[in-house]
Amino acid sequence: METSDVLIDAYGRIRQTVHRVCTGLDAEDLAARPAPHANSIGWLVWHLTRVQDDHISEIAGHPQTWIEDGWIDRFELPFPPEDVGFGHTPEQVALVRPATPDLLVGYHDAVHARTVAHLETIDATELDRIIDRRWDPPVTVGVRLVSVLDDDLEHAGQASYLRGLLHPGWDPLRAT
Repeated sequence: METSDVLIDAYGRIRQTVHRVCTGLDAEDLAARPAPHANSIGWLVWHLTRVQDDHISEIAGHPQTWIEDGWIDRFELPFPPEDVGFGHTPEQVALVRPATPDLLVGYHDAVHARTVAHLETIDATELDRIIDRRWDPPVTVGVRLVSVLDDDLEHAGQASYLRGLLHPGWDPLRAT
């Protein structure tokens, strides 16, 4: 198995979870928060997708899907284009209110397609390329890809847990 195949499989698992979590929800479900300081499914999926879009675009050297494909306009959020949700206050989280799960899933699928296209080009040499010298040790492509996976899988798991709270009896393993 090639390195790129492992990465493509891992990022595909994020996509599967996003699809399972969002299927059958409405705007109210997407915005629901179990406590005033908690995140919603809508915010979690938006955020994990924004992080992936931002970081993979930087690695690949292409514009973010968020901006280039007009998702920023479709979401109609009052945030600057570069905002990915890091450090959002509860009030900012509450502003992420997708009208439908199709909006979230559509954006995620568009980002996933670009991610896979880039991951298909990854080899061992590319994994060692340094992309951020602000850290000690400097961050490589490989470290950044794992960081995005970690962040995205954590937030996808949180969204899945929240889905279970909103709809007791929901089985993420049987969801389509």
